Amino acid sequence: MKLVRFLMKLNNETVTIELKNGTIVHGTITSVDPQMNTHLKSVKLSLRSAAPNTPRVSLDSIAIRGNTVRYYILPDSLPLDTLLVDDAPRAKKRKEGAAGGRGARGARGAPMRGGGGRGGGGGGRGGPRGAPRGRGF
Repeated sequence: MKLVRFLMKLNNETVTIELKNGTIVHGTITSVDPQMNTHLKSVKLSLRSAAPNTPRVSLDSIAIRGNTVRYYILPDSLPLDTLLVDDAPRAKKRKEGAAGGRGARGARGAPMRGGGGRGGGGGGRGGPRGAPRGRGF
């Protein structure tokens, strides 16, 4: 399971996030998107550059860009065994004869037509060794 998929399941969990610039953000997750952008509510923000006795800044909500996160500190009460279960549907395996892209052999149409992909056996306008086989101009 990808880390982002795990984080997307953490709605309404209270976490602490340390950012790459040293800022510490403590709040309740409202959402995490696939780019790991995190939206929090009931936030307390501690700046790294602030003096040790400086009070924390309280905010109603905040959005944190995913690539600025150094790490998440999760609560000890989090049921990791249930959250880490990969419940995403898997892609179905294709049959052996089915084509997996453009111009592959075994696709619909004539069975051995074309060369399958780039540079394979002529069949396009180039003909053998690039001889023009277009409209005859």
